[in-house]
Formats: sequence, C-alpha cells, structure tokens
Amino acid sequence: MTAAGVVVEDDLARRIRRPGDLLRCAAAFAGIALLVAAGLLAKATTSGVETDVVGASRRLPSEVLSTLRVVAILVLVLLPVALAIRQLVRRQARRLAEAVATGVATAVVVGLAGLGLRTGLGDQLYRAIAMSSPGARHFALLDGYLAGLVAYTTIIDLSGRPRWRNALWLTLGVYAVASLATLRTTVLSVLITLLLGRAIGLAVRYAAGSMSQRPSGEAIAAALAPVGLTVTELRRVDAAGAASRRYAAVTRDGGRLDVRVFDRDQQAAGALYRVYRLVRLRGQVSRRAPLTTDRAAERTALLTYAVEDAGVPTPRLRALVRAGPEALVLATEERHGTALADLSGTLTDAQLELVWDAVLRLHAHRVAHRSLTADRILIDDAGQVILLDPGIGDVAASDLQLRLDLSQLLAELAALVGPDRAADLALRRVGPAELVTLVPLLQPVVLARSTRSTLRRDKDVLPALRKRLLATAPDDVPEVPPVQLERIRLRTLVTLVATVLAGYLLIVQLGRVNFATLLSQANPLWILVALGLSALTYVAAALSLSGFVPGRLNFIRTMLAQLAGSFVTLVTPAAVGGAALNIRYLQRNKVPPAVAAASVGVVQVVAFVLHILLLVIFVAITGARSHSLRPPTWVYFVIAGLVVAALGVAAVPQGRRLLRARLAPALGQVLPRLLEVLQQPRKLAEGLGGALMLTACYIVCLDACVRAFGGSLALTSAAVVYLTGSALGSLVPTPGGLGAVEAALAAGLTATGMAAATAVSAVLLFRLLTFWLPVPAGWGAFTYLRRRQAL
Repeated sequence: MTAAGVVVEDDLARRIRRPGDLLRCAAAFAGIALLVAAGLLAKATTSGVETDVVGASRRLPSEVLSTLRVVAILVLVLLPVALAIRQLVRRQARRLAEAVATGVATAVVVGLAGLGLRTGLGDQLYRAIAMSSPGARHFALLDGYLAGLVAYTTIIDLSGRPRWRNALWLTLGVYAVASLATLRTTVLSVLITLLLGRAIGLAVRYAAGSMSQRPSGEAIAAALAPVGLTVTELRRVDAAGAASRRYAAVTRDGGRLDVRVFDRDQQAAGALYRVYRLVRLRGQVSRRAPLTTDRAAERTALLTYAVEDAGVPTPRLRALVRAGPEALVLATEERHGTALADLSGTLTDAQLELVWDAVLRLHAHRVAHRSLTADRILIDDAGQVILLDPGIGDVAASDLQLRLDLSQLLAELAALVGPDRAADLALRRVGPAELVTLVPLLQPVVLARSTRSTLRRDKDVLPALRKRLLATAPDDVPEVPPVQLERIRLRTLVTLVATVLAGYLLIVQLGRVNFATLLSQANPLWILVALGLSALTYVAAALSLSGFVPGRLNFIRTMLAQLAGSFVTLVTPAAVGGAALNIRYLQRNKVPPAVAAASVGVVQVVAFVLHILLLVIFVAITGARSHSLRPPTWVYFVIAGLVVAALGVAAVPQGRRLLRARLAPALGQVLPRLLEVLQQPRKLAEGLGGALMLTACYIVCLDACVRAFGGSLALTSAAVVYLTGSALGSLVPTPGGLGAVEAALAAGLTATGMAAATAVSAVLLFRLLTFWLPVPAGWGAFTYLRRRQAL
C-alpha cells in the first residue's frame, strides 16, 4: 500500500504471541509446583510461616480487620467493573469480552479444582494446602473469584498502567491479610490461587495472542525521516512471525538500507536458552546477549562502530531511532555479496585467506565477532570480505574470547571445505604454535548453533580437525592443558539430580520400616551370610560382562562399574540404567560403540534365556505350578497396559516398521557377537558361569534371609519365588522394580506356607542387603569411575 509517499510491503499481524507471556506462564506453574511441594514435604516450615503471618496480622484490632476486609471485597467487586468501563471507552470491546470469558472460565475451573481437592483422591493435597491448623475454618481452599479476577486483569494487561496495577495488588494484599487473620484461608491457599489465575490468564493470552502494538511500516519510515533518511520504499524481507523484523528500504536519493526493528514484545524470545547458556558456560565463554531490546540495539550499534573502526568491511550504521514506545529501529547500509555458504563448492584458497585476514585485523583491535558462520561472511564482486551481524560480539575482548572466535571460524571452515584444507589455511595465516592452543577450545558447546547442527550431521569433522592440528604442532611446544569452559557439565547436573532423587527415594522407602527392630529380631550369622552373598553378586556380574566382551577388562574396575549400577538403577528402570552404564563403561575402555552395545545385548539375552530356563526347571522340580503369587492389583494393570501397548504397536504398519528399524540393527549386532563367543570356550564359560553365579547368589541370599528369621524353605522353592518376583520387577517400569518386587516376593513366600510376618521380614531384609544398602557404595563407585574417566 501507499501512504504519505511511502510504498510499504508488509505483513503486520494484528495479533502476536509474546514470548514473555509464555515465560511468565511457565514461571507461574513452577511457582505452584514449588508451593505444593513445600506443603507436602516441608509441613513444619510452611506451618511456621503460617503461624508467623497470622500472628502478625492479628496485632491489628479485630474491628479494623473486619472493616479492611469489607472494603477490600467492595474494591475487588468494583475494580473489574471500572476496568470494563475503561475498555469500552477506549473501544476495546473485543479484549474486554476475552477478559470476561477468561475470568469466568478460570473461576469455574479453580472452583471445581477446590471441590476436587475435598475428595479422597486429593485429600492429602488438601490437608497440605490447608495446613490443618487447629481451630481453623477454611471456607474455600481455592478462591475461584480471586483467581478469575487475576486472569481477567491479565488479559486486559495492566502493564504500563501503574496506578491500576498498584490498586489491584494493594487490594489483594489487604484482602489476603484480613482473611488470614480471621482464619478464612491460608498462605499457601492465597498464593496458589493467585498463581493459578495468573498462569491461566497468561496461557490464554499467549494462545490467543495479544493485539499488536508494533509500529507499522509508515511509522518506521516516519521515525527515520528526522535523521535525514527519507524512505520511499519499505519491503519486508524476513518471514512473518520471526523473532525480529527486517526490511529492505530505498531512500529518496536511491540508496538502499537494511532496516532492523527491535520490537519490545519480542525481547524475551530465546531468553530461556540464553539463561541456560549463561548458567552452563563460564563468563567469558557465553555470548553476552542482552535480555532487553534497548540493550540489544545499543550493543549492535557499538559493535558495528567497533568493527568499522578496525578497518573491517561491515554494513555502515546510518541511524538508531525510536519508533514509538514499543520499538527501536536500526538502519544500516545494504551491502551486496555472496555468502560463504553459497560458495562452498567454488571457494578458493585466496578467498579463504582474505577471510582470515579480516578476522585477524578485527582481533588486532581486540574486537571479537563471536558469530562467524558461513551465512554471516560475504564476499562481494570486488573480492572484498564483509562481516555481517556483529551484534553479539565483544569489545575489549580477552585472549580467551579471541581464541574462541578463531575456534568458531576454524570449525565453520572445516565443515565447509573439509578439516585438512581448513587446517592448512589456518597454519599459513596463524602459525602452528597458536593453532595448537585452539585444540582444547574445539568443543561443540562453545560453537554457534548452526555450526553445531552442521557438525552433528558429520561427526568426523571435529575429531579429524583436532588430529590434524595436533599433528602439525612443533616439538618444542609444550603440551596444551585442557580448558574448562563449562561452569557445570550436563553429566554433572544429571548426576546431581539423580543423587537427590535417589536419596529421596531411599529416605522415603527406608523411613517406612524400623530396621533397628527388624535387624534385632534376625540371626546375625545369617545376616552376615546374606551380606556376603549380596557382595558376590557384583563379582558374578563382572564375570558375566567380561566373558562376553572381546579382550581383557580390568576386573576391579568392571566390578566397580557393576556396583555403580546399583546407584543408577535406583533412578531408572532396572533393565535400562544398568545396560546404558555398561555400554558407557565399555566405550571408555576403548571398546568400539557397536561392539559395546552388542556385548551388553548378549549379556542381557543370555541372562533372559537362563532366567526362563531356570524358572521352568525349578517349577518342574518343586511342582510349584499351584503356587499363587499375588502381587498388588496395580501390577497387573501395568503389565496389561504394556501388553496392550505392545499389541497396538505390532498391529499398526508404522509400528511394525519402527520395531524392525529398532530391533534389526540390535539383532544384527548381538547374533554375530554371540556366534563369536560360542567359538571361544573360555570366554563362554566365563560369561555363562558369571550369569549362573549371579542368579544362584540371589537365590541363596533370599534363603539366608528367610533362615535369619527362623523360617525354613526348600532351595528350589526359594529359586521359584526369587525368579518369579524378579521377573515381575523387571516388567514393571519403576526404578529398581520398587513395589512390585517386594510384593511378589512376599506373596511367593506366603504361598509356600510361611507365616506372613516372617515372609515380609525376610523380603525387607533381602531388599535391604541387595538393593538399598549397596546404593551409597554404588554412588561412591560411580563418582570414582567418573573422576577416573572410566564412565
């Protein structure tokens, strides 16, 4: 369209989704989860806070509290009416209708949730939120009207209207204090109600979109006019819905501009990723991307001036102006050229050397680009190198930041023209002594996202580049020490989370049993026998793994790896965590990944076959077909669900293709490895012997636990009970088979005619010695192997 002499081609959406709304919604739900967890797990703390708040509020006279509550309720009723009148006066009837609908829906949902918490399913959560204060009278656990009001005002959006916002929160605060003092609600109830209303309102606002306040193309052209840039044409060149808007502009004198618009409503886009990188990486390693549009625009302008001052061609900055209260406009001269990504097949060494020269000239002025990707490096018709988008770089860059910049360029060129050619070019421009210092920095975590994506498709590029650079290192150059670029490794974070979860499960499970009483009733000699048998299971597991792996393994470390599996299986299903740990251990011992996976697969196949064979043999010997093992009802539902899911997948052609795609490679690796083992009698004996010894140790350990409490059981019956119980535990996808194993073993022992009390005590002792007690030692073994780089 044409307006005021400006031809505008734009696709300005009327409604937009603000990333900040999604971020705030996630924060609100996280806050609700934390409050619920505090009510469930920290009852003493929350009760103390409740007592302090109520005590402080009761210092006011009761007449004052009653008056304040009445006034607050009156204001809470009149406030939405006043806001509705205001919206109608401003002719924003649609937003008002959306706000009313959202508020009513939120009130209904929250009200129903409050009623649901009074039922049996939510009784524990109800008591946690209500905090069961003696003498307290809670009229409504969750206030539907209060949540609806918060959702209503969230849709209307009071940002930029401090008077209305302050009035709302002041009234809510007075109402909450008065209600707490009269024991009509609790602190957790008020906070959860407010957060629910806020979360639902933000979720609806993000899903439906907000009315756009972005400046139009005409407004952008009008903002550029006072600084001498009279725009006659403005054409949108980025995809609609992108994080920032870009326009190609033509001025009255025929000049061409690249116009970038920093909209304030998009300032939270990618904030979670930026914060994640900031937390994970060290200060100088993470790219210091600003979190506000104003800072982003100012930083881009500063870096543009710095690059230009260094004598490196980059689009010249012509203007940085505001376009209304919601956006900043940055205009640069349009530079023409061809990106390296489009020249990958025709790039000459001379062109690549010019790229290196431009970057080194930039570094001579202590400026780092920090985003040297193939689409941000242009070569124009005159052969000149142009660097685009320096906005996330650094001025007054440190030596580490400059080396990171070189590492990014080196990795990008290696992905573009191959590692050998990229290394040879770098050697000619930088020299071998300095290039060797870049090797420790060639880590995917510090590279640009597009570079990581490219290298992920070709995983051999980065290792080949490191090898090539190390091969060119002079003899007199000392060994380069590794560089710690991360504050916290992802593996360390996973270990920490697993440790906390394991500790919580351990405390919860063990807290239900008085083990002091249990152990005092048991025969200590049989306890020692059972403990020794439990320790022998890790020796047997190490023998089983070593027997099916080509070559020799360090037996002590292999046994420690099996002990570490006791910690891993606490937070993962039994058949998953141990296998993954063993594969990782074998790979660290220089066993090829395919062979490692095949060897662990053979161990699992052999263990499964032996388990079934032994179960059939012992059932036949003892005549245990009549034994009635009765695990909890939910176990049958879980098993039935797994069977139905498996049948459903097998019934669908896509599911069968997926199964074939997943199972065929595994079987293709396992069967050849199994045939190799069959041709090595010593290895076969070691593997089978270890697997049989593992099962035998568990069976005899269970028998010893029974005898520790004065019971007696035929060894064949103990074998049937253990084999059946462990099979059920492996079928139920819970960490370590929690719940299913205990119930199945106890039911099996009871079915043999054993007293229920003796059966339960024996099972608890068995699980203590074989599952819970090894967990701390397993954590120690896991930590030790990680420090030794064996995991």
